[in-house]
Amino acid sequence: MPAGRGQGLSGVAPHPQVPVPALRAGWETGAMMDTTTGRTVVLDVWCELQCPDCRTALADLRALRARYGDALVTRLRHFPLDKHRHSHAAAQAAEEAAAQGQGRRYAEAVLERAEELGRRGEPLLVEVARELGLDAEEMDTALVDGRHMLIVDADQAEGKAIGVTGTPTYVIGGERLDGSRSQEGLRERVEEIADRLLTEGGGAA
Repeated sequence: MPAGRGQGLSGVAPHPQVPVPALRAGWETGAMMDTTTGRTVVLDVWCELQCPDCRTALADLRALRARYGDALVTRLRHFPLDKHRHSHAAAQAAEEAAAQGQGRRYAEAVLERAEELGRRGEPLLVEVARELGLDAEEMDTALVDGRHMLIVDADQAEGKAIGVTGTPTYVIGGERLDGSRSQEGLRERVEEIADRLLTEGGGAA
């Protein structure tokens, strides 16, 4: 979903080459900051958990994980939008879930209830944690004390610096792909880049 004026309907930003960020772990692991992975291709997904377009993108992300398995690591990067008032809290909650070992499951569970999050806010974030068997009391405390706020703010600042304007936005192989207005053909483009990087035998992102 675009934050303001988008990058156009093509899904590819006009200046696609962006810096490669430091390695973070992916949705398929509990941690989001693990630097020990030996995988060769990284897909950064700039996302916010109150965004219906990001929920739609889950199907593509699951298809990519099914196709590439351990050859592709998908990393959640936070880009909360001001128009979604609970998106910043949801990003912090996702980091707390990651600290408790359920980052991907939690993020996807919240995305599946994006509209409900808009209505209920933080009580839903705690409820989802409880449903997944996480420490719901610790989740509530984390939302109050803001322990993960700096991580979320740093992601958002980095996203703005590389030209992210809406969600979802993908970065792979140094190319930025904007799915905030249209996701048509986006997964195919990700696959083209991933296949090229794997054929070349590397390239961290």
